[in-house]
Amino acid sequence: MNISSAAPQTSAAILRPSPASGQSPRVTESDLKLLTQLKARDREVRTHEAAHQAVGGQHAGAMSLTYEQGPDGVQYAVGGEVPISVSAVSGDPKATVEKMRTVRAAAMAPAQPSSADLAVAAQAMQALLQAQVELANPAVKEPLGARLARDAYARVSAFGDDNSPRTTGFLNVSV
Repeated sequence: MNISSAAPQTSAAILRPSPASGQSPRVTESDLKLLTQLKARDREVRTHEAAHQAVGGQHAGAMSLTYEQGPDGVQYAVGGEVPISVSAVSGDPKATVEKMRTVRAAAMAPAQPSSADLAVAAQAMQALLQAQVELANPAVKEPLGARLARDAYARVSAFGDDNSPRTTGFLNVSV
């Protein structure tokens, strides 16, 4: 799962050569406006992704950025992501609880979490709650809904309506 910052679309401006030949290109007012937007977006993206990485620690991967070339020829970050593991720690619900707390904190670390960040935080919270259920009842190794359904099916299929074991292939139902 990746936590990322959404990249707004910006159009690339092209430097226009000045009328005098041999002169370096001149920067127009629209180029300056675009440069200001790109520089601000670059700072925002880098800060956002760095927050994920700093809080995610060992569970977070390397930051990956998407770039756009500005009218000055410089590459500016306009989007990015930090991969993070949302898998449970196999056979260790206590470690899973701690890991999911870190993952959730990493997803919510930026000042303005993206929709992808919120989805990762929700997924981590779900895994955290499942691990807490497993800690509370060590016999629980499957999701609660699946266990309830399995138990109900076993009760219905194994016993008749008088709670005696069934000896036929049919369920006795009295109305």
